[in-house]
Amino acid sequence: MFYKQSDGKENRIYLSGELDLSAASSLANVLDSVVRKEDEALVLDLKELKYIDSTGIGLIVSAIKVRAAMHAAFQIDHIPAKVRRLFDITGVSSYLHNNGSLRENQRVTERKEEII
Repeated sequence: MFYKQSDGKENRIYLSGELDLSAASSLANVLDSVVRKEDEALVLDLKELKYIDSTGIGLIVSAIKVRAAMHAAFQIDHIPAKVRRLFDITGVSSYLHNNGSLRENQRVTERKEEII
């Protein structure tokens, strides 16, 4: 479950409960409506998030990539310890400062792997 607040300068999306496959399409629609608004900051607030699966992590990574390519403000606030651990394991944390903001000049690219 989530809800969005917008004041014209910042779009803040509050996530709560579980961000999994069943909730992903709703969140994807909301993210699609704001992620390309270069002149407005995008903030995800995870304070009430209890669970996130790979689908949810994928949505966040996609938002990070779009915002980084545009050099647009992006931040994740109130990351719960369990979610922070998943971000560390999956490499998401490497794109964020300790305060959750997107690292400046971070090159976010698709990983290219070759199967041998």
